Amino acid sequence: MMQNKEILAPCGSEEALVSAVRSGADAVYFGLTDFNARKNASNFDQEAQYRAAQLCRLYGVKIYITLNTLLKDSELAAFREALKSACSLGADAIILQDLGAIRLTRTVCPALPRHASTQLSVGTAAGLHLLEKMGFERAVLPRELSLNETKAVRQQVQLEFESFVHGALCMCVSGQCLLSAMFGSRSGNRGLCAQPCRLPFAAENGTGHDLSLKDLSLLEDLQTLSDAGVLSFKIEGRMKRPEYVAAAVTAAKESLDGTYTQKRKSDLEALFSRSGFTKGYFEEKLGRAMFGTRQKENVQSATTELLKSYAKLYEKPQGVRKIDFFFTAEPVKLASLTATCCGEQVTVFSEMPCAVAEHRALDAESVQKQLKKCGGTVFYAGDIACEIKENPALPVSSINAMRRAAFETLESRFTAKEVLEVKPFNFTFEPHIAGVPKRYIRFRDVNAIPENVKCDKMFLPLATSKSKLEQFGAGVYLPRGLFGTEEKIKKQLLEKQPPYALCDTLDAVAICLECGIPVIGGPFLNLFNTLALEEAANLGVEEATLSFECTLSQVEALGGKLPRGLCIYGRTPLMLTRNCPIKNGKTCQECGRKSVLTDRKHMEFPVRCENGFSEIFNAQPTYMADRLREVRNVDFHLFDFTVETETEIEAILSAYDEQKKPVGAYTRGLYYRGVE
Repeated sequence: MMQNKEILAPCGSEEALVSAVRSGADAVYFGLTDFNARKNASNFDQEAQYRAAQLCRLYGVKIYITLNTLLKDSELAAFREALKSACSLGADAIILQDLGAIRLTRTVCPALPRHASTQLSVGTAAGLHLLEKMGFERAVLPRELSLNETKAVRQQVQLEFESFVHGALCMCVSGQCLLSAMFGSRSGNRGLCAQPCRLPFAAENGTGHDLSLKDLSLLEDLQTLSDAGVLSFKIEGRMKRPEYVAAAVTAAKESLDGTYTQKRKSDLEALFSRSGFTKGYFEEKLGRAMFGTRQKENVQSATTELLKSYAKLYEKPQGVRKIDFFFTAEPVKLASLTATCCGEQVTVFSEMPCAVAEHRALDAESVQKQLKKCGGTVFYAGDIACEIKENPALPVSSINAMRRAAFETLESRFTAKEVLEVKPFNFTFEPHIAGVPKRYIRFRDVNAIPENVKCDKMFLPLATSKSKLEQFGAGVYLPRGLFGTEEKIKKQLLEKQPPYALCDTLDAVAICLECGIPVIGGPFLNLFNTLALEEAANLGVEEATLSFECTLSQVEALGGKLPRGLCIYGRTPLMLTRNCPIKNGKTCQECGRKSVLTDRKHMEFPVRCENGFSEIFNAQPTYMADRLREVRNVDFHLFDFTVETETEIEAILSAYDEQKKPVGAYTRGLYYRGVE
């Protein structure tokens, strides 16, 4: 396990990378041109990648490449090429979300270290243990975890922990958001989130922007986080300017050495914030105070003078590598210079022998003066020893040339990196042959179950009584939000022993596997390609629901043996949040599980809470009854009933039996238009 504390900086451009490195970051993360969760950042083409790698190696800064988006089958071969690029750069690790990408990377380049993206939504001990089994060395923890929850999982898990400590705070748990995708096909899971959550979404008596949180800042708490077992302190901001990066890295360094000040915090707030900062999740102080928007005064606070002050931090190379010299010279022989730095040692010689001094002989003071000139490099002079015999003479230019030659040789050693092999892979998959689709139904309200409902599998809330589950022969679905409640969930599973469970996250999968409950994967496992289905099967998933972001043509083309299904009716869950937006205006008792958020077009989005988390559902249900013939090559159809009454559910199921056209407002989801 890594023992040194690590300040991890975001780099969305070359200038931001220079800023991070020269400001003192220990590691950086950036994306290549594709497959990263910030595709709208400048990112790094091939030439920029090479320059970035050289600079980072020179400064001893680690490189983490973000390859953390969902992949189509048609993109898997290109993803393998991206892996080759990461390996050619000598990346210290890659950051992954997609289960297929995880499987492919482990197969073609097992020696390449892997970090689990926060997009994997894993925050329980069981889920983190599962990541270890999958070959991850590190997990990027969800932003929603409290300090106490981080401490609790640290005691049970050996995996390295990385935590976000500064920057934008999404309303939704990472990897569980479909808001941008459903609104405009710009998927957060594909790196193109349009941030519609920052637009007006109003709860009754709320803020008017009840999906917009202030930015996170835990920079004054880094030592506390370190004591809790976090090893890497991650700054968000690949879309931010380099001055922001310099300020945040500097603040993190000061926090760790105990010199962080209120002035620095004020500068950070001026450079970028949304009505200030919050650490509500960290401190378990949720509520209205966590919400904020980008105001005019926030934009104007980043003055030219402030920006210039932080630009100075990275405008020139910094000496970060101490170099010791040993210089020898005597007449008629070549002068030698031995340079020792960071465990490396080189010896260079003068181009010509030393002469016999006719006037002023070479002395230690003049040699030391030249060797101390390390400006413009990553080196700074340490000890300088000289052994000068019998009055030699040597031009200053020769000493300078020897110094430069030593620098160049050492730099080449520091920038050299072993390139890992990326093995070939056959991207031809066995076709999937599905039978007649079965009917699976999730009822989020047990009081709405029709008396004579018929289905092959039924999923009821985990909180449902054991007698009710037995009455319907039903399984359960686990809440998507499980952070902090793992033991409670395990206890319920062991007591009720359902015949199967619908699991939307790896946390839920891991908990069910530990309890011996058969797992059916839910749509928020984000299974988007054939390799992802194979990986899910490898983990122990027996059947799986495909991602809401798949098109019907993608669904039909997916291969592999794992039985799979598609949600063909329901209000798509758009967000999972640990901070209920409805509470900005009313209490839980006043809500009564009947509240909505209203957008600027007066559309109403139901909000329902479970296990300490809130789910925000689409204003319109996805309806496919009249298009069932186009839903091909799936083994089951999933119906997901949320706010519907018993009478409405009966009518919907009847309409599907008869393949009727929809009545009233509806959507086809993303099954035809897909995501970018």
